[in-house]
Amino acid sequence: MTLSFFDQFLSPTAFGIPLIALALLLPWTLFPTPTNRWTNNRLLTLQSQFINRFTQQLLLPLNMGGHKWGPYIASLMVFLITINMLGLLPYTFTPTTQLSVNMALAVPLWLATVIIGMRNNPTAALGHLLPEGTPNALIPILIIIETVSLFIRPLALGVRLTANLTAGHLLIQLIATAAFVLLPLMPTVAILTSTLLFLLTLLEVAVEMIQAYVFVLLLSLYLQENV
Repeated sequence: MTLSFFDQFLSPTAFGIPLIALALLLPWTLFPTPTNRWTNNRLLTLQSQFINRFTQQLLLPLNMGGHKWGPYIASLMVFLITINMLGLLPYTFTPTTQLSVNMALAVPLWLATVIIGMRNNPTAALGHLLPEGTPNALIPILIIIETVSLFIRPLALGVRLTANLTAGHLLIQLIATAAFVLLPLMPTVAILTSTLLFLLTLLEVAVEMIQAYVFVLLLSLYLQENV
């Protein structure tokens, strides 16, 4: 059976049953749970400090009404980072390389920010569609442009995450295949290619963390406009 480079992005199945739900739920079991002890271990302490510092940075520009989103934003950030990092392990599947999964995360959260803005402060929410001081002749055009840009936001969130992760995984597979093929022919070139693969893997780790952060950061910026 001939496999292509894109087969790694196919949803895994077992006995005809899709396993993407398992791939989405399994990372939650890897997180350490807080205990009732006075002192926590090092892993729990590092996890708590990371989540607290990250949440403080994201909620800094938001008013008090947006702080209730803190647990959701922090949970989404940890969830995305965990799924992205587990996808770099051999024989694993990355759900966030699927556009459908990313859109399922982006659309409801974006829609929630829009609904909150329309409910709490509809004047300010609709005011974003028309900048102040716009000439009368440009009002219809600008309203159309701003409306289109508003509805493109969830698509941009999902496509950005999908494209970056897919490109990184494809590049890693291409270089790994080249190193495997060159090993019996040109061992020196294969070793250099393997070194490049190692450096690229480190870069991909950083990219996956950054993309998870960018996804949540843009969501917090959309929330800032509506709270």
